[in-house]
Amino acid sequence: MARGYEIVDRNWRCARGEIDIVARDGACWAFVEVKTRRGRGAGLPEDAITPRKLARLVELAQIYQTEHALDSVSWRIDVVAIELGPQDAVRRLQLVPGIGLDALATTPDSHDIGPLRRPRGH
Repeated sequence: MARGYEIVDRNWRCARGEIDIVARDGACWAFVEVKTRRGRGAGLPEDAITPRKLARLVELAQIYQTEHALDSVSWRIDVVAIELGPQDAVRRLQLVPGIGLDALATTPDSHDIGPLRRPRGH
């Protein structure tokens, strides 16, 4: 990941589920869900973050904090959305920090990370 994140854990698991990436962004802890799609037949990658999925991510982040004695830290849920094109070329790689139920659409605070291969005319 870019933007100065310090990766603390990858694929952290507990009985309730998995967090793809646990990272620190300065003093703030980021619990990152990575979603990948090949083509748009199933929608955008970030469309997979439903209110139910978001609630599960919050629950997992809270369990992680309890297990690691992170009682009073600042934290958030981030999403990395990846769209792949032909031969799995990355067409879009976007970080959406601090998602909430109304923050799944691209916002001014979302960041493209990494080189993007956009289709011509876009």
